[in-house]
Amino acid sequence: MAVENVKIYLQKQGWNREILMFTHSSATVELAAETVGVDPARIAKTLSFYTEDKEGAFIVVVAGDKKIDNRKFKESFGMRARMVSFENVEKMTGHPDGGVCPFANPDGVEVYLDESLRRFESVFPAAGSDRSAVELSCGELERYSHARAWVDVCK
Repeated sequence: MAVENVKIYLQKQGWNREILMFTHSSATVELAAETVGVDPARIAKTLSFYTEDKEGAFIVVVAGDKKIDNRKFKESFGMRARMVSFENVEKMTGHPDGGVCPFANPDGVEVYLDESLRRFESVFPAAGSDRSAVELSCGELERYSHARAWVDVCK
């Protein structure tokens, strides 16, 4: 169901391509890179974090070869990085673990894009399931995700 929501969401934004669907899991950066046939760095890893009050969530999309730098995260968001627990991921992001993406999220879930993505002509975020992806330029990713800002929160 989440993939269909993403497809409808992207089409409403003017996107007219197909979601890439796979027969096996693309839930991790390594699996996604192998499935798509690209360098793992080009997988747009979508990370979900609790808001400061832990009542909500926000998303940061980073290059597949990067990790969050806690100091930079705190400087950017004014709080410690606390990833949404496995049990709460789908409820808070609208997508199952392994399929979290920056599209068709519940109201109030803000999206941020990490500078680590800008080095690529195109990247591959998930599309609502652990067996899907879309290929987008960074400009398209920014536009379709309605990203609030570009941030620098990775090592």
